[in-house]
Amino acid sequence: MAGIQQLGDVRSGKLAGNITAFGRALRRAGVRTDAMRIALAAEAATLVGVESRLDLSAAMEAVMVSREQDRMVFRELFDAWFRDPELANKLLAQMLPSAEGKAEPSKRRPRVREALTAPRDPARPAVAAKPDKEVEFDAAMTSSDRQRLQHADFNALGASEYRLVERLARDVSLPIPLLPSRRLRAANDAGSQHARMHWPGVLHEAARTGGEILRLPKLSRREQPLPLLVLVDVSGSMERYARLLLAFLHASTRRAGRRDVFAFGTRLTDLTPAFRLADTDAMLAAAGMAIDDFAGGTRLGSSLAELRRAHARRLTGRRTLVLVISDGLDTGEPALLESELLWLKRHSRRLLWLNPLLRFEGYAPLARGASVLHRHADAMLAVHNLSALEQLASSLAALMRSGR
Repeated sequence: MAGIQQLGDVRSGKLAGNITAFGRALRRAGVRTDAMRIALAAEAATLVGVESRLDLSAAMEAVMVSREQDRMVFRELFDAWFRDPELANKLLAQMLPSAEGKAEPSKRRPRVREALTAPRDPARPAVAAKPDKEVEFDAAMTSSDRQRLQHADFNALGASEYRLVERLARDVSLPIPLLPSRRLRAANDAGSQHARMHWPGVLHEAARTGGEILRLPKLSRREQPLPLLVLVDVSGSMERYARLLLAFLHASTRRAGRRDVFAFGTRLTDLTPAFRLADTDAMLAAAGMAIDDFAGGTRLGSSLAELRRAHARRLTGRRTLVLVISDGLDTGEPALLESELLWLKRHSRRLLWLNPLLRFEGYAPLARGASVLHRHADAMLAVHNLSALEQLASSLAALMRSGR
């Protein structure tokens, strides 16, 4: 490497410093980039040169990005960072709170907008000192921020807001509806509407009291949560929802009975082993390792066909509650999706479609896959913000009471 000119000297430009600042911006956008990757990016820039913008971008992306979901963030931030300085300064000036006038709304991803915003000066004094617990809460959000995040769409959150909302989603409960099972248990003293007389117990009690019947033991059916089958869309249009909803389901259905979880994009991936892990972060890491078609296309029909061929035993009779989490933008054949949904309906108790596109007022499932899914689903529920997740439990209970 002795023959390669090192960049960053004042006589030859400031590319190395720009790459370092760019790496810090990537970290603000939630991309996992450390000092070693930034150093590799600077070395890659010396090898490919700066004559071709596309070559430079590809070389830096190869060493700085390790997750598929971060690639589009890198490319948008690269285009905004390594541009004409005057245009970049104008863009940053529009994003600063002190800018006069109303700037045009940015079409960039929230993580990119947040990364381009000037970071807060740590030397500037903050509010007056408070107890540790209050300072920690205020650093996360104020009461007005909390109210805003309750109704903020997951796709419109910045990197820091997304991490915070993901933690809040883990505290949202989702009690699975209970149904009487075949097993019996002793009814309480107050009795039960559906309890029946336990005649062997009556005779046993009478034998103990010399033939006097002082108590009438009764039996009632045990209640158990419905078996749960979750199908999560991990395609590109669901990128911002998949991780957060997986974290929500892992924490909220921890005490459920049988729980089978699959991810689907261009193929079906069994996430049930990952969901057996007690820690939600460990589950997300294991799921990320298992899913190899993240942020790709959506083929729900072929994924359901694979579920029928290889995992049909996961459906417990007609008692299973099926949750399909998708925006319905399927790229497969509608005829295949139709036939597989008919099979799934015959082997489940309820088929619920959790659709983040319900955030749009007046939304109608007009896409081919969405229309088929809407026709066979028992209900379509929203899952695009924290408020919708909190309402999901009551909606599930109401749907189960109104069903068979």
